Amino acid sequence: MSTTTVETSSAVTERPVAGAPRRRVRRRGEHGPVAALASHALLVVASLIAFFPVGWLIFLSLGPDKDDYLHPGQIWHTMTLDNYSFVLQHTSFFDWLKSTLVVVGGTTLIGVLIAATTGYAVSRMRFPGYKKFMWLLLLTQMFPIAVLIVPMYQIMSNLGLIDTYLGLVLINSTTIVPYCAWLLKGYFDTIPFEIDEAGRVDGLTPFGTFVRLILPLAKPGLAVAAFYAFLTAFGEVAFASTFMLSDGNYTFAVGLQSFVSEHDAQRNLMAATAVLIAIPVSAFFYLVQKNLVTGLTAGGTKG
Repeated sequence: MSTTTVETSSAVTERPVAGAPRRRVRRRGEHGPVAALASHALLVVASLIAFFPVGWLIFLSLGPDKDDYLHPGQIWHTMTLDNYSFVLQHTSFFDWLKSTLVVVGGTTLIGVLIAATTGYAVSRMRFPGYKKFMWLLLLTQMFPIAVLIVPMYQIMSNLGLIDTYLGLVLINSTTIVPYCAWLLKGYFDTIPFEIDEAGRVDGLTPFGTFVRLILPLAKPGLAVAAFYAFLTAFGEVAFASTFMLSDGNYTFAVGLQSFVSEHDAQRNLMAATAVLIAIPVSAFFYLVQKNLVTGLTAGGTKG
């Protein structure tokens, strides 16, 4: 007696026909060709929009006349690098460069150091009022610069720090430390507390643990804080124009104002100077870019 086995349709497995093209299965989250093309086109448009002001500034810097911005089409036939030569040879550009590097370097170093110690102390130590202290730091950011200039000028004048690099560095640090302290506090919260305990077991002091163990692990967060401090001090105008009185001590942001007076505006020279100014910022960004993205995202994962 023979037994007939009946297979249901669900049990039958489909086999590819020989010579037939294989159909590609789209993975989950993978966009189709139309969506990919649309997203790339959107990114290209966004990049062009972001680059347009920079490209336009470079284009205007090549015009020989200060009024070329009124008729930019004529620049194509009169392009020249004379504006750059004039800025480098007949202005205080290198004095501005020296002042800017001193002020920005000092502000970044002092501001990030104070912010790092502050953020670490609040992250690891539970002293009375530590939460209110961090909110107090944020409260200092609410006051307009115009309100702070007068009392700060009196303090700096009494200390003899008017028209000095140290005075401007300290003033810039007051605006940088609150934000950087919050930023680094969030990053220190992501570092396990067991590392501090291991350092103390090995005989390190709290400050030794901070310097030798915590800071190396916090490089991405420090890079973000340093980048913020650098850009803030680099582009600051109000304090620099108030507390720096001599032309040789002007920073770039203040030096640019010398091209604009009540009756004249040398916009071609200003554009050339602005392009030259962008070089140090681009170089600094290139140095910290490896840790920049990591530091921007890591601080928000805990605490």
